[in-house]
Amino acid sequence: MPLAPAAGEPCVLLKLGEIVLKGKNRHQFEQRLQSNIRKALSSTGVGIDLWQRSGVIIIRAGSGLAEDVEKVARRLEDVMGIVIVHRAQRVPKDVESMTEAALEAVAQHPMSARGGSFAVRPRRRDKRFPITSSEIGISVGSAINVKFGLPVNLKTPDITVSIEVDRDEVFVYTDGAPGQGGLPVGSSGRGLVLMSGGIDSPVAAYRMMRRGLRVDYLHFSGMPFTGPESIYKAYALVRELDKFQGDSRLYVVPFGKAQQQIKSAGEDRLAIVAQRRLMLKTAEIVAERRRAGALITGDALGQVASQTLVNMTALDDAVDLPILRPLVGMDKIEIMDQARRNATLAISELPDEDCCSMLAPRRPETAARIADLRQIEKRLDAEELAEQLADSVQEHRPVYGSD
Repeated sequence: MPLAPAAGEPCVLLKLGEIVLKGKNRHQFEQRLQSNIRKALSSTGVGIDLWQRSGVIIIRAGSGLAEDVEKVARRLEDVMGIVIVHRAQRVPKDVESMTEAALEAVAQHPMSARGGSFAVRPRRRDKRFPITSSEIGISVGSAINVKFGLPVNLKTPDITVSIEVDRDEVFVYTDGAPGQGGLPVGSSGRGLVLMSGGIDSPVAAYRMMRRGLRVDYLHFSGMPFTGPESIYKAYALVRELDKFQGDSRLYVVPFGKAQQQIKSAGEDRLAIVAQRRLMLKTAEIVAERRRAGALITGDALGQVASQTLVNMTALDDAVDLPILRPLVGMDKIEIMDQARRNATLAISELPDEDCCSMLAPRRPETAARIADLRQIEKRLDAEELAEQLADSVQEHRPVYGSD
């Protein structure tokens, strides 16, 4: 932990969410989050000091430069497990220093020039500090009122000045940027995402990362009967999603020849469901090799004709691993809004030749019978075919921010 500041210095103050509600294993979640923070910040090239107290993580840049602190803050907005990212001033534990920092924060706030109202929210975590929270609020608030002439509004202020008295220093800040919330990636195990080039599966991946899963990605390409465009899209999507976890792996399976076999092995209306079952069987093998405990898909109930409850049950029958469907109760507008926030929507909307379109019948089956699907798989020798497909995977490592 760094020494108490001799003068005000910029730092980042991170507020945690549901991690603080954990019981005896809370320390494990906190350690995982700290590890993820250090890993994410390694890409910025900024040396940091990090320490934690009472559900708050404090980070200072080794250089002490404001521009380095801003780099750190922006990168941490994408780290799962953080609710709010505050750009703060770290000052000595005296009223004069905290008042000076508060005046500076108000002067830099855009609402101060517009005559906006303000409130001071002091919090004395260190109860040994001789000045009470109320006394801090009155003293600092009076100084702000005298210098800027702004009105006080304790209920709905335009500017909120927060002052937190900690063990060795005081933190002063105004607004915070929202973090991703949720749980630290890796705290809930590992999953494998069936990644198409569409809108849904990247959002499904995001939602499971937010629940603490570290995910790998498996993409089925129509090669050799389609071009590489879908692979480029999958790569770009995983590279964008990599900002939430780092060290992402994308596995690509050339699936075109297997699709031809499916087409000649069964009824046209069952082709889509039979294809999905073969994908899941292949994914299960890849997942076991990666020690993943679940498969993840972008299925949303009723979104397309084949995504019915009966068909989902038929898909579950294909594998032993659990299939997680985090989008199952969401509509398309909700999914698109999340994709837009994740910066994956524009990538997903790029044109490509999806391998699923090669088998799309005029009227897909909405109530596939498991017995019929098993008959198709018997003719295909689906278990052996899935092994061959899993053996053919090509591994890629997209890195967020790379060209």
